[in-house]
Amino acid sequence: MKILILGAGRVGASLAEQLVLERNDVTVVDTSPESLAALQERFDLRTICGNATSLAVLEDAGAQDTDILIAVTADDEANLVACALAHRRFNVPKRIARFRSSQWVQNPDLMAPEAFAVDLAISPEQTVTDYLIRLIEIPEALQVIDFVKGVVSLVAVKADAVSPIVGHPVRDLRDHLPHIESRIVAIFRGNRVIMPDGDTMIEAGDEVFFLASRQHIRQITKELRKEAHAVKRMMIAGGGNIGMRVARGVSGYMTPKIIEGSRSRCADLAQQLSGQALVLHGDSTDEELLAQENI
Repeated sequence: MKILILGAGRVGASLAEQLVLERNDVTVVDTSPESLAALQERFDLRTICGNATSLAVLEDAGAQDTDILIAVTADDEANLVACALAHRRFNVPKRIARFRSSQWVQNPDLMAPEAFAVDLAISPEQTVTDYLIRLIEIPEALQVIDFVKGVVSLVAVKADAVSPIVGHPVRDLRDHLPHIESRIVAIFRGNRVIMPDGDTMIEAGDEVFFLASRQHIRQITKELRKEAHAVKRMMIAGGGNIGMRVARGVSGYMTPKIIEGSRSRCADLAQQLSGQALVLHGDSTDEELLAQENI
């Protein structure tokens, strides 16, 4: 498969390494000759030095014969334009873009073929934000990974001794919850990974991974461990982009406190999160401040 990667930063270099190892025909475009030279020294790939939004550069890189274009430059707008050019000028079948700002992924109309033609938009910061919010929503969970746009989730829960299903075989979960579709797909017991069948016994301390629809998760976790109290108070250490997004994401059912060391950033947060969060200037490791705020 011919793959064109735009951007030779950490993400681009990591992608190039993995895709070359999988025997793909990889070309990398970047404006830094040093970054490209470093890649060529390590891997069997082709490099082009130039701007990712230049038609001439994309043509030199073989965009017209490319199966997948992956835009991971440091410039969100450049990634958008590159995908649009790849679609309209070079008819690249699949176009993927990474965005640092979540404003792009929150506007799916911009990704449409008639707009910037991005087939898959990825925002690492938004992914982390969504993951943290899901853990807050399901306090019993060790991990929550969503699939099919959140319709189905893979959830990990540590079974405790007083849970209804502990000491019973996996098949009993269906008897306990006959109207809920779910599947226990793996159990971590100590250093062992168990691929369970219906006769596998669930023991206290097992980390149980199950698949279920989003609306049924809490009912299943109650079978595996005592229900945790809902999170009602939260302190966020640091008011960066992720901290701000988490605060905004939970503001519908609590008012989180954000502790941020920069006065100017505090002012920005207070303006952007007006009525959604309490912003405090200080050091999140300051015990006196934490005690004063009952944290």
